[in-house]
Amino acid sequence: MRNLSQALGLMDVGTPCLLLDRDRMDRNVRRLRQRLDRLGVTLRPHLKTAKSVDAAQQVMMSPSGPATVSTLKEAEQFADAGVRDLIYAVGVSPDKIDRILALRARGVDLAVTLDTVDQARAVAEASRRTGDPIPALIEIDCDGHRSGVLPADGATLVRIARSLEDGGRLRGVLTHAGASYGAVGDDALRHCAEVERASAVEAATLLREAGFACPVVSVGSTPTAHFAEALDGVTEVRAGVFVFFDLVMAGIGVCSIDEIALSVLATVIGHQPEKGWILVDAGWMAMSRDRGTSKQRIDQGYGLVCDINGKPFGDLILSDANQEHGIIALRPGTDARLPDLPIGTRVRILPNHACATGAQHGAYHVMRSGSDKIEAVWPRFGGW
Repeated sequence: MRNLSQALGLMDVGTPCLLLDRDRMDRNVRRLRQRLDRLGVTLRPHLKTAKSVDAAQQVMMSPSGPATVSTLKEAEQFADAGVRDLIYAVGVSPDKIDRILALRARGVDLAVTLDTVDQARAVAEASRRTGDPIPALIEIDCDGHRSGVLPADGATLVRIARSLEDGGRLRGVLTHAGASYGAVGDDALRHCAEVERASAVEAATLLREAGFACPVVSVGSTPTAHFAEALDGVTEVRAGVFVFFDLVMAGIGVCSIDEIALSVLATVIGHQPEKGWILVDAGWMAMSRDRGTSKQRIDQGYGLVCDINGKPFGDLILSDANQEHGIIALRPGTDARLPDLPIGTRVRILPNHACATGAQHGAYHVMRSGSDKIEAVWPRFGGW
């Protein structure tokens, strides 16, 4: 973290840049922690959204974890910062096992994720070779969204567990309700959360009945974490984007616009009045090409445009994006009027997907709600 001895104002920092409202972030984290405390489960935050040691330290319950990662680069960076309890929540491939063993040799309790016998055999063989029983979670497909074993497929679950325990160690089951990102309405989100819970618990029960210890039952997505009514049988919840939120989460109904903690600061660089355009210096290199709201009830283009204080103009969006040029225009069908934004005016653009927009930047410029000062710069990292 770099604290600024003399705080820069929003008119001083170069654009485009990534702004992080620390107060909003803290409230978002506190909200989910309190909710999961009431439901009696542990929060294992997914750090793929933050990709920053400074940000992660504000999210984890302890500097040593627990936490979730999606790349081994994340695991290595957070291990360097003292995190010792990690789940690598992407299916493991044999070529990555040496890096996993190296992290474990440093005292990091790194568990892997798998859903096939071949993966289990590779993990077991490496465990026998090194004398280090690598812990693994079997991924469960709770909604057809991605990968995993069907929760009722006891035969496959048992085959994987047997292959794994020929050297490795079964730690439990893991699932992710990715379909919740397309749910519409509170009832649909509650249903997604219950299906996620029930699927993981069903798979764990089948494994236990077959004689395997299954201490961890891990579920999690930001939508289901906020809409689960009960988490009986679950031991932990993984969620990531809840830290910042974004327009997709607002469109689903998980958060409000004024809870989004991340924005991109941009400068007006041109006008095309006959087209109804205002040009800014934040194109898709600053915002990403993510168009996650395009299938939602309200299409936010490449982002929702706010004034320099973070107040939305209303129906003003980043309607199109070239590499370094963003095109601001009114949302189709609105009766709003294009605001007067002279050359040099600074605006803030809320992102569709916090993970994707964050990945375009090397640091967070941290500020407080209602302030126009940058109080710190938190480095981000990328890579795999």
